[in-house]
Amino acid sequence: MKRAPRVAFFTDSFHDVNGVAHTSRQLDAFARRRGYPLLSVHAGPVTKSWQEGLVSTVELGRSRSRVPLDDGLAFDPFILRFWKQCWKALDDFRPDVIHITGPGDLGWLGMLLAWRRNHPVVASWHTNLHEYAARRWPLPWGRRQAQDVSFTGLMQFYKVARACMAPNEELRSLVERHTHRPTFLMERGIDTDLFHPSRRKRSDDAVVLGYVGRLRPEKNVRLLADVERGLTAAGLTNYRFLIVGDGSQRDWLRENLKRAELPGVLKGEALAEAYASMDVFLFPSTTDTYGNVVAEALASGVPAVVTSEGGPKFLVSDGVTGCVTKDEADFVRRTVELVANPSRIDAMRAPARAWAQDRSWDSVFEKVWECYEFAVGDSIAGCPQPFATVSSKTR
Repeated sequence: MKRAPRVAFFTDSFHDVNGVAHTSRQLDAFARRRGYPLLSVHAGPVTKSWQEGLVSTVELGRSRSRVPLDDGLAFDPFILRFWKQCWKALDDFRPDVIHITGPGDLGWLGMLLAWRRNHPVVASWHTNLHEYAARRWPLPWGRRQAQDVSFTGLMQFYKVARACMAPNEELRSLVERHTHRPTFLMERGIDTDLFHPSRRKRSDDAVVLGYVGRLRPEKNVRLLADVERGLTAAGLTNYRFLIVGDGSQRDWLRENLKRAELPGVLKGEALAEAYASMDVFLFPSTTDTYGNVVAEALASGVPAVVTSEGGPKFLVSDGVTGCVTKDEADFVRRTVELVANPSRIDAMRAPARAWAQDRSWDSVFEKVWECYEFAVGDSIAGCPQPFATVSSKTR
């Protein structure tokens, strides 16, 4: 019987509050449940290493010279000071394949180590960094050029991998087309025991419009103020907002929304209760590649209103488990229609929960391990020339 591949996993985000970190922690937990050998290399508060069973962990404390990128995220320009430590960890672990989660500091470290050691690489796409670059471009001109240059750079980075993974079919096809590398689907799972309709803790008849996530410009959260203006114009008063999360837009939302509760970041059961106590989940982002929070809302029996751009549109069945809107005006209009017709919301609750029932993390990572096996090749001990081009026709 073929043994499971030995995977060295380099991720730029592990302890943070975002989709990449959550997925990384779930991958680590899956390896532990299955008894698979894993070396997990990620940033942490201090530099340390330890082993539990077949899972070895190396946490690297970033230097004071780290460059802040986002809430809790940073890039350490001196990450290569850990080269010898990671080289030894790889010597001790003897990986068959190295998995990196993107072109951050730990991703570059993992990629360079793989190149020097001749290990095959699997690279997973988690964030549309090129779209973030455009939205954060400081000048009124040049946004399109910033996006195009960023995208070209990203594709060059991902071309180094033997195989890639992406969270939705649209991105999977895009990455495969531009990198000419076999690209596999890597969706996300849901803890349907934690996120459950039974955790609802309210009985009033107001329509609670919810949001969970980082409050950043790329999440397009200011559209929530347009939603409130639409509700006011329609003469509707039976609503309030519940906005969970933190970020640079939090103060703006507090000042510009009349009926909103902003409790900050919630985790665990407190977060699950917040989801279940919502009536409609609003997710105005156009840059998300998957939308973990949308899936968690649906698992909680809460229909979602999303945009037609990005990954969340693949999670929502329009008119059945929520609404997929064509533009911002449509986003506002359809939210107003739901608030005006609570019976339509109630009709979507059961289908939303049903959609989530079979979306386990185990089923997601079973496919990820199949991608590792593909990258390693017929011999689990490894393949020659791991950085050579592999035709997508071999998938």
